[in-house]
Amino acid sequence: MIVNFNSSNRGDPFSGILRPRTAGDAFITLFCLWWALLGLFALFPQIDLAVANMFFLPQQCLALAKPDQICGNFPYSDDPSMKLLREIFFQIPYVVAAVLVWMLLRCWQHHGATFNTLRARNLKVALGSLLIGPVLIVNLWLKAFSGRPRPRQTDLFGGTLDFVHAGSFAGKCVSNCSFISGEAASAGWLFCLIFIIPQPLRLTVALPITAVSLLIPALRVAFGAHYLSDAVLGWLSSVVVFAALLALSQTTHNRRISEN
Repeated sequence: MIVNFNSSNRGDPFSGILRPRTAGDAFITLFCLWWALLGLFALFPQIDLAVANMFFLPQQCLALAKPDQICGNFPYSDDPSMKLLREIFFQIPYVVAAVLVWMLLRCWQHHGATFNTLRARNLKVALGSLLIGPVLIVNLWLKAFSGRPRPRQTDLFGGTLDFVHAGSFAGKCVSNCSFISGEAASAGWLFCLIFIIPQPLRLTVALPITAVSLLIPALRVAFGAHYLSDAVLGWLSSVVVFAALLALSQTTHNRRISEN
């Protein structure tokens, strides 16, 4: 992504942003990349299995277990410090979203010359991408109907359900399934906010935001809650949605200006 630093609203904390044409190109590239990665994980499911196996600790089964049953767990999911870290990370997108809603309400309190159109538009893009991406597409649709069991639910990692590859809707998970990761999608959304934060603040917050946005999906994989493909595709899905809304918003805004 290429960021436009030449904003006319230098005092606006949300003025540094992608150009409309660049945002449209970014969306097309990211959209194609998402499908290419899905194809890669579907063709080579051993990638998911190998990464999950890195965090799985086999154990001796109880006497009542089936002869071919695999027993064990994902130790990181039981570690108190890791669980606390995951809980903190889990809350961050909600806190940030609440702050953005507050900023948008404050923005709408201004009228006429004091109303910052660009800031309001960028805030709506940020909140809209959260609603469409992590909430609607990921949690209310894919995770509800994909049927893909989580690693710890599959018989390869101590569970009872069959493994299914990324993108398959043939799994027997009933709800809140593994494909794709909702927390990874929220983490990807956090990463997108970097591109609507202006300089010099962007340089200060870019590294910590990026670190958190990558640690969130990494923990889900380490916990056996998601396969690598669920985390990668979940994270990237929010970036795709964000780029789409950003391109649409800026194109619509520029068209209105040209008509007036």
